[in-house]
Amino acid sequence: MKARITITLKPGVLDPQGKAIEGALHALGFGSAGNVRQGKYIEVEVAEKDPARARAEVERMCKELLANTIVENYAYELEAA
Repeated sequence: MKARITITLKPGVLDPQGKAIEGALHALGFGSAGNVRQGKYIEVEVAEKDPARARAEVERMCKELLANTIVENYAYELEAA
């Protein structure tokens, strides 16, 4: 199965990279861009065929390594191979 994982900063957490991107967009003439928040997108192939077990494995990956759950949220989708 393939897991598509999106990791974003929790609301209220400062996002200096998002601010830098917003400034660059404004400098390039995209004045309507605002409240830019940056995140991470990760794809992982999971060799598990059972969807429940694959979800459990992806949850563990996110909690133990991929996301800092103190300041980040994560969401994922599973797709059969």
